[in-house]
Amino acid sequence: MSSFDEMDVKQAGTSLDALVRAFNLRISDLRELVIARNLYPGTCVTDLSAIDTSLTAMELQVQAIKDRLREEADAIPKAKKLIEASLKQQRKLQNMSSYVPSALSQRTAAMDSKPEESKLDVDFSHYKLHEDAAALPKEKKGRQSPPLRYITVEELDFVPTYMKGRLTLEKINAAITDMAAYAEANAHLLSASRKKMTETTWERALELRDIAMNEGLKGKHFFLENDIKGPSLKLDNTGKAILTVLRHLGRISETRIRHHRVIVLLKPQPG
Repeated sequence: MSSFDEMDVKQAGTSLDALVRAFNLRISDLRELVIARNLYPGTCVTDLSAIDTSLTAMELQVQAIKDRLREEADAIPKAKKLIEASLKQQRKLQNMSSYVPSALSQRTAAMDSKPEESKLDVDFSHYKLHEDAAALPKEKKGRQSPPLRYITVEELDFVPTYMKGRLTLEKINAAITDMAAYAEANAHLLSASRKKMTETTWERALELRDIAMNEGLKGKHFFLENDIKGPSLKLDNTGKAILTVLRHLGRISETRIRHHRVIVLLKPQPG
């Protein structure tokens, strides 16, 4: 007989011994149950019924726990996807916020703290462009706001170093906010009623209307070089460099009408 046959015989013998022991143990348990039933014939059935009821209740509780655990396990992948989507949205918002100048962010935060005063349109009234200018009226229905096209980090990276120098994204986008304010103020003057203007403001409005009649300016938002008075954009070396970069990136164009240097805010070109 080979060694493998001997091992099979030993395993079979071991299994048979275990089966006999289990069978004898079961017989012993049944004998004890019979003795217990004969000793307490009046109460054994009631006790066994109570035990059975308790066991059934426990089984139901265990099954409910298993079902709950299964539901939680099934919800984990959905929760992971939701977290991933939230993190992706957070990164996108952080990326977008890096393009917004701090001055506009602070004004937006102030508007959020006073919801009853918040408006969809940007209020440029805090920019004092002319000392004698009258209070600007509300924007008329149907007239579009100036294009507010902030630049991105990627766009600034493509600008030649000799052109941008030490300009930062923050400075350039703050200047874009200023330019939109200049153009908005001029648009108000172009559409304002004579009755609401002082004599000085009326002369200024007539001058702007004469410039706006130029064929290349119809339907466009513009401001004049002498409108540039801050707070971020000024007629210094930094301001001139900013204008150069924005011309390069297609945000503005320039033209000369008589003795005025006119800067036009360009809308995005259709793709």
